[in-house]
Amino acid sequence: MLTTRTKYFVVALLYFSEGLPFGVINNLLSVYFRVKKISLEEIGLLSLLGLAWSLKILWAPLVDRFGRRYWWILPAQLLLALFIAVLAFLDPVSQKALFWLALAGICLASATQDIAADAYTIDILDEKELGPANGIRSAAYRVALITAGGVLVMLSETMEWSLTFIAAGIIMAVLALAVVSLPSFRQKRPAVSASLPMWEQYMNPIKRLFLKPNFWTAVIFILFFKVGEAMLVAMANPFWIDRGFTPGEIGFVVGTLGTLASIVGAISGGSLTARWGILKALWILGAVQATAGLGYTFASLPLAPRFSIYFAALLENLAIGLATAAFLSFLMKLCDKKFSATHYAFLTILFGLGRSLAGVLSGYSASFLGYPIFFFLTFIIGLAPLPLILYLKPTLNNDQ
Repeated sequence: MLTTRTKYFVVALLYFSEGLPFGVINNLLSVYFRVKKISLEEIGLLSLLGLAWSLKILWAPLVDRFGRRYWWILPAQLLLALFIAVLAFLDPVSQKALFWLALAGICLASATQDIAADAYTIDILDEKELGPANGIRSAAYRVALITAGGVLVMLSETMEWSLTFIAAGIIMAVLALAVVSLPSFRQKRPAVSASLPMWEQYMNPIKRLFLKPNFWTAVIFILFFKVGEAMLVAMANPFWIDRGFTPGEIGFVVGTLGTLASIVGAISGGSLTARWGILKALWILGAVQATAGLGYTFASLPLAPRFSIYFAALLENLAIGLATAAFLSFLMKLCDKKFSATHYAFLTILFGLGRSLAGVLSGYSASFLGYPIFFFLTFIIGLAPLPLILYLKPTLNNDQ
């Protein structure tokens, strides 16, 4: 039996490992591409790679059915270390096809790691631990994103970009060794679905979700809750570059203010979710999350002082950290532990799909509208799905 403290430590380690490759794709590469003079439209297409996370439902039932969780996580982490390091030897302009193929490999390996890590987390957590654990989880994930988009970006100014990618690969390899060394990680999972026929392994878990009252409302809510955030994040780093900041300056600000704000936001969000309950936390913290767009709206105005972008980055990381803890607790509460990998993969498909398509549209929207209107639009989009929370209480409380 794992202690609560051990559970929280394992959750932190797993989600730092999840966040690092995602940060490489969505944060580090947006800076790298802009430095290489790649267009905003092509940078926006990076979000299309997120479809790998959206399609993970295709193999998530296999994680429920075969083997223990670490049998899936360790190979995925080692492949991630390899593919990230390979980026050091490819040029995104002259070797575009190979570069994007390596990125696809990163996304597929990362999605597989996510399936097993998410399922393991749901398996070990009790309901009373969901809020605090998701606060810790969000903090670890955000720190990983900032490690990729802040610390590694800052290092790119003092060493070659190729060494930056190699450093990221080494970090991933060290994480793989750390995770697999944990004895608690190898305990037998509680899922009992392996006796189902293979076809039922796919269909039965999803059918159980749709038996919940108002689940279609939940589907729409999950699809759109993170869209505004995704559009903002996809264009934040290109905005920094276009405002004349160097990669070193971006890395320093995001890696210091961003790290602190993310940790405070995620831990506070987890605590508030435990105190208020999931639905109330989604209302309040979801509204706070939307305000991240206002910070960048102000910073993008023609007469805005240069330091205003620091405030925008601080607000962005704090607001997103607060809301994410509540949102992840909501998703986990919907899952049946017997089908934890499949259920959570399906639910994350929904918000991953919305996030990926929003990221693609972000480049075209920012280019067409200009930064001030674009960032204000992300604020409006962030508020739009919140009224749906009024209809989600029966869905969350149903035990079908």
